[in-house]
Amino acid sequence: MKKTDNQILTIFGASGDLTERKLIPAVFNLFKRGFLPENYAILGVSRTDFSDEEYRKKVVFDNPHLKASKEKPDELDSFAKLVFYQSIDTKAVVDYQLLANRLKTLCNDCHTDQNYIFYLSTPPSLYSVISKNLGEAQLNTEEKGWKRLIVEKPFGYTLESAKELNNQLLESFKEDQIYRIDHYLGKETVQNTLVARFGNTIFEPLWNRIYIEKVEITAAESVGVEKRGGYYDGSGALRDMIQNHLLQLVSLVTMEPPARMDAESIHNEKLKLFRSLRPLTQDDIRDNVIRGQYLNSTIGDKEYLGYRDEQGVDAESRTETFAALKFYIDNWRWADVPFFVRTGKRLPTRVSEVVIHFKPNHHHLFSQRRIANSQNVLVFRIQPNEGILLKFGLKVPGNGFKVETVNMDFQYDGLTDAYVPEAYERLLLDCMQGDATLYARGDSVIAAWEFVDPILKAWKDDPDLPVYGYPSGTWGPEQANTLIENGHGWRNPCANLVDDGLYCEL
Repeated sequence: MKKTDNQILTIFGASGDLTERKLIPAVFNLFKRGFLPENYAILGVSRTDFSDEEYRKKVVFDNPHLKASKEKPDELDSFAKLVFYQSIDTKAVVDYQLLANRLKTLCNDCHTDQNYIFYLSTPPSLYSVISKNLGEAQLNTEEKGWKRLIVEKPFGYTLESAKELNNQLLESFKEDQIYRIDHYLGKETVQNTLVARFGNTIFEPLWNRIYIEKVEITAAESVGVEKRGGYYDGSGALRDMIQNHLLQLVSLVTMEPPARMDAESIHNEKLKLFRSLRPLTQDDIRDNVIRGQYLNSTIGDKEYLGYRDEQGVDAESRTETFAALKFYIDNWRWADVPFFVRTGKRLPTRVSEVVIHFKPNHHHLFSQRRIANSQNVLVFRIQPNEGILLKFGLKVPGNGFKVETVNMDFQYDGLTDAYVPEAYERLLLDCMQGDATLYARGDSVIAAWEFVDPILKAWKDDPDLPVYGYPSGTWGPEQANTLIENGHGWRNPCANLVDDGLYCEL
């Protein structure tokens, strides 16, 4: 276990939903399990006027996402003593002297050695403003203790805005001080793809174009945009999921083995991978990129609104709630292997997974034996029912060679004695310990934007590129199935990993 320095976590946007729903619960869980250092404090910062006690009541005692252990009913009281609040106008540089003074006071009272994490849980428009003002107040300097800046997504709206934001952050903070958070990378099964690949001799020799036919990645949500229609209508599925979460996931599945399991080595390999993505031409965007919007439908006895009927959404919006694309990686390992990525809202179930389709045997000994030309499939289930599934053929007992496909699976919730931390818990602890392995580096973020940006420009400039409708509760537009040529189509998973291949309730 790495040593965790004494420190203060400063949360900008401290009165917002993310802080109450994810950040404070994550730190509380670290507190319960003894992962916090001996001297630690949380300082909430926003424009709302709270006293320390009022803020503690809001984010600790009245927070439905915090649950104390039955054996330790005083846990909330003990944790609340670590929580403080400072009201400032984040756009006013003069107010940052108030913040600096408060941090110095807390540092002296809590003995935290001027080690500060600044978490930007704010609208993206404030990222550069806050970082600049922190620099003006000398809260970025490391003469007396380290300083780290955590930036939430979205990191830019286009390639140009991402470059501009990156340059603005680097004016006040060094690259090794900036932690660009992607909560997908904090999920246990995402991290386990590296172990499965590089820690097992049965997988890595097969992890290439010679043995793998295709790779597909699905990130499906059963909910719609809910009350986020105003935000989502300016974003869409490509920006919201593929540019960050899913391309980061692609990089972990496909990158070359790093020289060492440290942040710099892994980031270097991810950057090489992003730069190997084959640029999409106008023809590729027309033929190999599908976008859609969910339509109103009835599922069971419940009516669901179409996307354009949601609160805050333009009645003529062309923002995609579904996106699917086919692309290639131009390097020695993956030449000519197609990759299929899709994400969408109002799909049948909430599920995220990576599916590795191995090529069938060249000589089909068991053709006409029910599963002629059967293929092995390896599934990394990211959520829910986190686990791994391997599909392979076995002979059915009895005469002859009747072959059935069987499943061999492992699920994390079967480890009854192991606690699987939430993504924000793992990522916050990593930042506390100075480990940037599961965070995105600036050059990789820009390289991912270079791949995605031509799609966004084509959608903006060419009104003839269609937006397909799909009924809520289905697996997206039918046209998405045309991306996969071999007739098998997408793997449409059940919510439960072990129900693979069966009819199941979604």
